[in-house]
Amino acid sequence: MPNMYREATHAGSWYTDSGAELNRQLNGWLNDADLTFGPARAIIAPHAGYRYCGACGAWAYRQISPAVVKRVFILGPSHHVRLSRCALSAAQYCRTPLYDLKVDQQINKQLEATGHFKWMDKKTDEDEHSIEMHLPYVAKVMEEYSDQFTIVPVMVGSISNEWEETYGKIFAPYLADPQNLFVISSDFCHWGQRFRYTYYEEGSGPIYKWIENLDKMGMDLIETLKADSFSEYLRKYNNTICGRHPIGVLMQSVEELKRRGHRMSFKFLKYDQSNQCCDKKDSSVSYASGSLIFE
Repeated sequence: MPNMYREATHAGSWYTDSGAELNRQLNGWLNDADLTFGPARAIIAPHAGYRYCGACGAWAYRQISPAVVKRVFILGPSHHVRLSRCALSAAQYCRTPLYDLKVDQQINKQLEATGHFKWMDKKTDEDEHSIEMHLPYVAKVMEEYSDQFTIVPVMVGSISNEWEETYGKIFAPYLADPQNLFVISSDFCHWGQRFRYTYYEEGSGPIYKWIENLDKMGMDLIETLKADSFSEYLRKYNNTICGRHPIGVLMQSVEELKRRGHRMSFKFLKYDQSNQCCDKKDSSVSYASGSLIFE
């Protein structure tokens, strides 16, 4: 496998390419968030431009205890290529404006050996923002241990419930290990004509409140950690949660570990919207941050 870097292709547009400025921003957002539901074994956090969701994302990252983490799995949806399975990064390092993150080649080999993973080419890897937007936050939270951890970027395709269960079982032993952290990359409702989703139940108050209620229905079901209930919700409302499949994989991992006697809890800590929709011509993207802990 060639020695290569995944460049920070969204730095300078989706977030600042200045290490000093980025450090200041992330510090500010993390300091404004409260540690209330940790130490996180997994988090769900958004992946939009930091000016929209940086503050919301901090509430998930604040729950991490970096001293125990040796490996960070980052599961993000594919926005640009059709993918029917999950794919691994062929890069050996991922650049950020703070410092480079080392990709765990040993874990990549273990996952490849299952026969269920493809490889991303460099362009596909660098075009995808759902993983990249988490790399600076991971770097920041782990900065005191910068040479003591690795990352495992995984692009999750448009997979069926059956494949979510298959991948959930593959990842379950890794989730059970307290030295591993899972970052699940997802925004929530993409509402508006430009997203081809304008579902609204008349009499539900302002559109933005309806969107919030719709998202919180889904968030409540995620908190139950019952994968089938969340899948049924998605079938019923078709809420445009772009990380639905990474979330589904996490929930199936949790289900598998529950069958093995583990006890876990999930809680959402912050919710936000890029814009308050009041008119059918408006649009917005929702963001939610939450934490999974082992009891």
